[in-house]
Amino acid sequence: MSTTDRGGADTEGQDATPDPYVIHTDAELAALPCAFRDDLFAGQVALVTGGAGGIGRAICILLGRLGARIVTCGRDQAKLDQLAESLAELDIPCQTERMTIRDPEQVADLFTAAHEEQGRVDLVVNNAGGQFPSPAVDLSPRGWAAVVETNLYGTWFVMQAAAREWIAREQAGSIVNIGTITGRGSVGIPHTAAARAGAQNLATGLCVEWAPHDIRINTVAVGVVRSPGLLHYPPEARPSFDHNPQRRLGDVHDVALAVAFLGSPEASGYITGEVTHVAGGGQAWGEYWAMGKPDWFKVEE
Repeated sequence: MSTTDRGGADTEGQDATPDPYVIHTDAELAALPCAFRDDLFAGQVALVTGGAGGIGRAICILLGRLGARIVTCGRDQAKLDQLAESLAELDIPCQTERMTIRDPEQVADLFTAAHEEQGRVDLVVNNAGGQFPSPAVDLSPRGWAAVVETNLYGTWFVMQAAAREWIAREQAGSIVNIGTITGRGSVGIPHTAAARAGAQNLATGLCVEWAPHDIRINTVAVGVVRSPGLLHYPPEARPSFDHNPQRRLGDVHDVALAVAFLGSPEASGYITGEVTHVAGGGQAWGEYWAMGKPDWFKVEE
């Protein structure tokens, strides 16, 4: 008997456990159930960094389904063009800008371009980021800097640029940062652990400083979700993909739903400075070994 997982992969001869490296097609994402009304973001503009990736793509599609006009950015023009073409087929307006969030001048230009073409920005989703597994002693200064500059500096540059625009225009705004579980050992990814923890604490301070301007900032802390990005990790990491109380991987759509909730002033207008975990309870119990679990930590049954 042949079954198809939620990402469309054929699992004939196996159980129906979803392939951790496969996600939905754009058409499938556009048809997934959604608890929000169709016009929740009608008339609003959502700027999503890194929209061509797995999680970013799901966020763009869901916000577009809910009425938002999308502005997104990335470093790969071909991927941006493909995303814009796919969103157009779903009747989702999308403006793309090729740039890197590691450059504050390019970030400022991104917001200028968004305002020139869209007239406004209402929601900013700091989704762009990345990391790679490595033993801490082997991390080069360049490798460390690349991840920290993207996940921490880039997040800061985008938040600051958004706040400057909103304050100058006397406009309310909402920022949702995509982060990860902090407060526990992140073995094999020390660079992103440091950067994500820094971004989370930064958001806590900024939500207080910018509250008088009606700017809300929240974070979605993501556990392990099905995505081609997991291919960057060695096979030894796979056994810990579902090490959480729900004993399964998450889905990019799960993350997008949390962003829609936190990003909407109508749905969550009295929530700011919050960290919402989309991790199957992984923040309460679980372990993740990006390079596999060393023998030292294995416990005999």
